[in-house]
Amino acid sequence: MVVGAVYLRLHLPGASSLKDKRRILRSVIERLKNRFNIAVAEVEDMDKWQVAGIGLTSVSNDSGHANEILSKAVDFVESGPWEAEVIDYELELMHVF
Repeated sequence: MVVGAVYLRLHLPGASSLKDKRRILRSVIERLKNRFNIAVAEVEDMDKWQVAGIGLTSVSNDSGHANEILSKAVDFVESGPWEAEVIDYELELMHVF
């Protein structure tokens, strides 16, 4: 079993309040979940307006498949129509069992 995890650091230049930030992140997170069938959650910087850290994870029986899904999810966020810019990301694949 392969567990893939991505940490995405986002800049939200259009957010002028925590309410704006939540609106933007809700859109990003729900679209990622629906399109890629992965688990997504905000994991860092919850009290800051214009930055966010989100985690993405996928479980697969093939490391190539997990890497492909998560890489496509990162590309999706980078090219999306929302007010979110990817500052940095880290992708890690862990072989379990």
